[in-house]
Amino acid sequence: MKKTIALRAAALSLAAALALGACSAPSSDAEASGTATTVATSTETSQSSGSDTTEDVAAEAGDTTDPPSAAEVLAANANSSKVDDDEWDASSAQDITLQGSTASSDAADVTVDGSTVTITGAGVYRLSGSLEGSVVVDAPEDALVVLVLDGAEISNSAGPTIEVTGADDVVLSLTGDNSVSDADSYEDSASANAAVYADADLTITGEGTLHVSGNGNDGITSTDDLYVLSGTLEVEAVDDGLRGKDSLTVAGGTLEVTAGGDGLKSDQDEDPTKGFVHIAGGTVTVTSEGDGIDAETDAVLTGGTVTVTSGGGASAGKTDTSAKGVKAGVFLVADGATLDVDSGDDALHSKGALRLSSGTLTLATGDDGIHAEVAAVLDGADVTVTTSEEGLEAGLITISAGSVDITSHDDGINGSGSTTVEAGLAATSDDSGTSDSSAGGGMGGGMGDSGEQVDITGGTVVVDAEGDGIDSNGSATISGGDVTVWGPTGSGNGALDVNGTLTVTGGTLVAVGSSGMATAPSSTDGQGWLQATVSGSAGSEVTVTDSSGAALATFTARKQFGNVVFSSAGVTTGDSYTVSVDGGSSSTVTAGQSSDGGMGGGPGGGNGGPGRNG
Repeated sequence: MKKTIALRAAALSLAAALALGACSAPSSDAEASGTATTVATSTETSQSSGSDTTEDVAAEAGDTTDPPSAAEVLAANANSSKVDDDEWDASSAQDITLQGSTASSDAADVTVDGSTVTITGAGVYRLSGSLEGSVVVDAPEDALVVLVLDGAEISNSAGPTIEVTGADDVVLSLTGDNSVSDADSYEDSASANAAVYADADLTITGEGTLHVSGNGNDGITSTDDLYVLSGTLEVEAVDDGLRGKDSLTVAGGTLEVTAGGDGLKSDQDEDPTKGFVHIAGGTVTVTSEGDGIDAETDAVLTGGTVTVTSGGGASAGKTDTSAKGVKAGVFLVADGATLDVDSGDDALHSKGALRLSSGTLTLATGDDGIHAEVAAVLDGADVTVTTSEEGLEAGLITISAGSVDITSHDDGINGSGSTTVEAGLAATSDDSGTSDSSAGGGMGGGMGDSGEQVDITGGTVVVDAEGDGIDSNGSATISGGDVTVWGPTGSGNGALDVNGTLTVTGGTLVAVGSSGMATAPSSTDGQGWLQATVSGSAGSEVTVTDSSGAALATFTARKQFGNVVFSSAGVTTGDSYTVSVDGGSSSTVTAGQSSDGGMGGGPGGGNGGPGRNG
């Protein structure tokens, strides 16, 4: 529990720190109760059972700009309950033969009343045949009940097809081809409202297939932990596809989910160690009108191949309905999965913080490619945002390893600060983008330099933006890596834009864009840099040479441009360099001077004082 408190407190501590500085306009995706409020709720809930103060655990959490790893998040959460295949014996199965409107069995703990089959004791039961009715498990609270579906076809026009009202753990083991189909509708007061509904921990395993038609609401629901070990699940549901209230884990198998609501969901909101979704393996394909993967607390992807299409995909654009690819209430961590998202809303969204440590992520969205209300750390994953409004947006952004390739209609990378509220006020916002706070409160902090909000220390970063390429509401630093920005063609934005300072101390920077809002690094104390006003078109070859004629860099422009910023270890402040286009037009500049002669850009993206170019 102490670890959980520390992790939640870290996110809250960072949100509070951001409140002292930059405050951006409310994000259209700051949902439920707002970023700071949401994380605070998780923290305070966990603290109620411990003796540590917020200050104690925040100190123990260390660097609050560094979200936890996947292993740390999982260790801090409750263990997911599952039943492994070696914990029961298929050879001991007792047969239940389904016979149209009735069934038969010699098992002592099985009763048949018309079309209702009721299992009242622990054991392994093999179901085969066809039934127009329901199977109910009403066993003691400590019972393990295994249902082997062996060519079973069950439909129920009056409610769930398989309903667990009592047991400790239930297993669905799949053999052959099976199907379940439930009622077309449920009363609003109905608690059991899915084709497969378990008021117990539910494990799904086997080598067979289960076709699920959730005609009235959800496809498969567990009020506790839902754990998929293996098997093939084909789920269609008018609302959520798979829902594990306490947690949902996919460790293997093949899942094809089509949902009118959310695809995969965990929504426990009373315990901060629960309400998480973990994808550890398998092949998962989700098509949803709502969110593809929706976790009340943490969404963790450590393996498997996941494909999500939500809200009609990027071409449909953002609507008033939340249709994010992967959404987390506290932490979103990807470390090893292959993820492909095509979403109308944000592709990846965390109300707290996110970390992308390894794996391959391909994201297309009608809104933000990657969005975190507090902090985003990219430290090893291969990330491609093929289309977006804003590519990567978070209060604080750190890129230290991996590859990041972003295409955006607006800003490519946006260190936006944090939307917070004054103490004692409850902020609320919804997916339509509106935000308000009770008692007439407003957002804390103001626009300004609140420290480094974009920090690039390594990796390969490529941005193709029609808005600002790299934009920070505070300061930005580049101390390593290879950074290339293909900025806007219009004069209203720039390849680089900061409200504070832009400092380059290492790595390689190429920023090419329009000249109207062009910004250079703010200091000559770091690595050498140069800025030149030169023009070219898509396909133009740009060459940077030193005073001896030696080429420092050559690159081909992706789009029309009027300004070039370049920095590398080979540039010496005060020396002269020539930037030429297609071997013809050129500009000779002095390293460390902006294109209008000043000594670097100032706060808000402004350049230095008047002067001459070259």
